[in-house]
Amino acid sequence: MVAREQFQEELARLRGDIISLARDTEHLLEKALEALYNQDIDAAQNIIFEDKKLDEKELKINEDAILLIARQQPVATDLRRLIIALRISSDLERMGDNAKNIAKAAIHLGEHHGLTIHPALDDMKQTALKMLDLSVKAFEYEDVTLARKLAELDDRVDNMYGEVVREMLEETATNPQKIQHIMQMAFSARYIERFADHTTNIGESILYLVKGETLDLN
Repeated sequence: MVAREQFQEELARLRGDIISLARDTEHLLEKALEALYNQDIDAAQNIIFEDKKLDEKELKINEDAILLIARQQPVATDLRRLIIALRISSDLERMGDNAKNIAKAAIHLGEHHGLTIHPALDDMKQTALKMLDLSVKAFEYEDVTLARKLAELDDRVDNMYGEVVREMLEETATNPQKIQHIMQMAFSARYIERFADHTTNIGESILYLVKGETLDLN
């Protein structure tokens, strides 16, 4: 196999590893919200363990990308692809951290907190996961049209987050003895909002890769 073909094969493998990492991150957010709504402390603790494995995958992707840069010394678009791989894997790792933080919030809330988890958190999660799926497709096909759609969805998540925080503040006024528990829900909403922000970062990376432009989708 000639060097160019081998490089393209390794680049494709790296792309597949990033898509796999994105799916792991998707799974982690799903499970974190389930643990929060179901008051499932065991599931929340397992998510913290799973996040460590996600961190290891991100580290391997980084090592593989850096090794490819050192060994192949790519230029132009190929070099940008490897730089973008590093950026996207970093965003995915931080998204996993946000899911882990929701699991930690579930643990802080405990099993018998007596509060109803705000239904908007699930709506936020659904939109954030839609954004992740969109960003993965934009990455896989280097599609700037898909990447640009993330901005509108991010605005939707931001608006839902604002509503949740306002309602949580009102709740603390009428239920001050539960302020610590209520704030854990507000924090969880913030973690979902940050999760969505990182998907816009991925969209921005795709725009930079394809267009060579730095644009703000958030």
